[in-house]
Amino acid sequence: MNRRRNDGIDPVARSRARRRALQAVYAWQMSGATAPDVISQFAHEQAHEVADLEYFEDLVRGVDQHCNDLDEALQPFLDREIDQVDAIERAALRIAAYELRLRPDVPYRVVINEAIESVKRFGAEHGHTYVNGVLDHAAAAWRATEVQAPRGK
Repeated sequence: MNRRRNDGIDPVARSRARRRALQAVYAWQMSGATAPDVISQFAHEQAHEVADLEYFEDLVRGVDQHCNDLDEALQPFLDREIDQVDAIERAALRIAAYELRLRPDVPYRVVINEAIESVKRFGAEHGHTYVNGVLDHAAAAWRATEVQAPRGK
């Protein structure tokens, strides 16, 4: 069974890469280790499961390199300081903000859905509703043209 789309992207492998990136960004936030160290640790583990390793590394490096800008961009949509947001939710928001702002090749609906699903899996019971609200507002501001475009083919 071929899961790849016409553009060569395997959505299942991308989802796994995002879940691993969430875990890696969480570990980076909590441990204070460097992003390359966290990438190395998780990449080794990830080699044992089918995932998009290149995308995983791009997400973690992107969050690391742009963290201050991402946090600043997210702040208007938060009801508290970013450091007061639950660590899993904060990691998911940072990854999604990176994708929304710097990966225009990824549809905003995919970004939001993946963040919500990751937080449902790893976060607090109602954390996904908070992440959904923040990202809905962020996407409307950052990707207004895409958000307002009519759906369908």
